[in-house]
Order: sequence, then structure tokens, then C-alpha cells
Amino acid sequence: MTGSSRHRPEAGPDSPLGIVAGSGALPRRLIEHCRNTGRDVFVLAIDGEATAETVRGVPHAWCRLGAAATALELLHGARVEELVLAGGVRRPSLASLRPDWRAARFFARIGFRALGDDGLLSAAIKEIEREGFRVVGADTLLGEAATMPDGPVGALHPDEAAFADIEYGFRIIRAIGALDIGQAVVVQQGMVLGIEAIEGTDALVRRCAQLRRDGPGGVLVKGEKPGQERRVDRPVIGPQTVTVAAESGLRGIAAEAGATLLLDRDAVARAADAAGLFVVGVRSP
Repeated sequence: MTGSSRHRPEAGPDSPLGIVAGSGALPRRLIEHCRNTGRDVFVLAIDGEATAETVRGVPHAWCRLGAAATALELLHGARVEELVLAGGVRRPSLASLRPDWRAARFFARIGFRALGDDGLLSAAIKEIEREGFRVVGADTLLGEAATMPDGPVGALHPDEAAFADIEYGFRIIRAIGALDIGQAVVVQQGMVLGIEAIEGTDALVRRCAQLRRDGPGGVLVKGEKPGQERRVDRPVIGPQTVTVAAESGLRGIAAEAGATLLLDRDAVARAADAAGLFVVGVRSP
């Protein structure tokens, strides 16, 4: 690939949606959306992140994270013009990434260690767009129904003490987000049990299960980082989040309304009610 600014301002009517798929439920949710709307799809599945279930029944190819030239060739070969990056990807060390010539040229220009996750993602999107792709956010495709609303999702509401933990949690998220560290924190009775770093939300919650104190359980709080690139790396809540929270003894989940992706609202509400915990959308103070 030459990287020479191919220009495709709008996706053509016959162009499949390209999904660069990492871990989690979001890539499959996008695939189901395309099926329901009659749109073709091509999935570029990231080795070690996406699963075989993610790409079941759809055109796809597998590619390791550092093989940028191969990835671009596969996407162009599938006639992809509109592209969405969906799902979690663990940030590797440069040695484990094993960048090919295309990725190495990119890192030589922007500096692998100089940028945090947000800066790296923003630089990667610019590079992808130079190749002629139009990068869109998952929320643009899924619509408002997939965005966390204000108020409870399910029958249960946080009490005054839980709201105090939620407010404190958002203050922590803004602080760690400004340093480009993470999007989630677990707070119990005014104590920070853990903040999200490289491990991801589920691992954070499971780790905090070992740190919980007596009394009402903690609250998982998720929100956007300040200045975050909103087309990728959005906070996500889904049924799996509720399951892990319940297994770890949390009393509830609070997510930033209007900024968090909510996967399968009905399933989240059912799981929360069955587990006896609240899920609530809150506007960040």
C-alpha cells in the first residue's frame, strides 16, 4: 500500500460496512444491525481479540494487530469505504506488536511511546482516513437506542449513598481520564476500590471483588475521558457487564448518559432486575 490519500467522501450503495473487530459484544451487535438493515458487511478480525463466534456467518479475514499493510489490502480488496472500529484491543508492547513496514512507518512518524491511548487512536484514524476510508462511530450506525439514557435501566434505583459514590466516581474518572488512563472506577462507601487501567472493565470489577468492604456493595462508574475520540473506544455497558458486576458483589452500575453505548437494553434490564442491582444513566456532573 502506498498510503497516498485515496479520496472516497461517501460510502457507495453497494459498499459493505467494514468492521475492525476486537473483543466484546459490540462487533457482533454491529453485524446483527447490518443483517437487519440489509447491508453487506466485511469483518477484519484481530487475532487474539475477536472470537470465531464474532465472525460466524459473515465474510471476514483474520489479521494480527501489527500487520497494517495486510489489513489495508484486505479492506480495499473487500471494497470497504465506510469503516467502524469496534471492540476491545489490548495495547501491546512494541516488541509484541511486531509492526510490518507500514505500521513501523506510522510509529516512526508519531512515536509509539509519546502518545496515550486517545492520542494513538486519533493518529491511527487520521492514517486510516488518508487511505480513503471514512471512519464512523458505532453510535452513528446503531442510533440513539444504543446510547445510555438518563435514569434507570430496569426497576431498581440507586439510593442517596449510592448517588454519593456515583458522583465521586465521576470525579475520579475525569481525573484519570485527563491522564488518558481509563474510563471506569469502582467506589464503595466513598472508598475507591479500583480504577481501570490496561486490564479492561470486567477485569477491574473482578479484581475489586477481592477488595470489597462489609456493608452495601460498590458501584461501577463508567464515563468518557475528557476530549476523547468519540468514534472509537466509547464506554460500553452490556449484559456481560451486569453479570460480572453481580458475581463480584456490586450493588449497581452507573454510566454516563448520552456518551456510553448500551448493548441490548432489554437484556441489561432483565439481568439487572434478576441480580437485584441497579443500572442507571447519569449526566456527568
